[in-house]
Amino acid sequence: MQRLGEKLRALRKQRGLSLRQLASLLEVNSYSHLSEIEGGRSKPSVELLLRLADFFGVTTDQLLRDELEID
Repeated sequence: MQRLGEKLRALRKQRGLSLRQLASLLEVNSYSHLSEIEGGRSKPSVELLLRLADFFGVTTDQLLRDELEID
């Protein structure tokens, strides 16, 4: 799960979103939590992980498994 943050950052940037914008769209209370996830300093809850996967149109496996790439 080391690459989760890298994958989230890439997906967010592909959409041209700031951390604040993504937090607002996902109804996350603090964009700093997303920043911590992207930086590998925190892990998302299961609920947030599911919302991220749905929002970006990827599977949770694609987000969590280091060996799986995201298109």
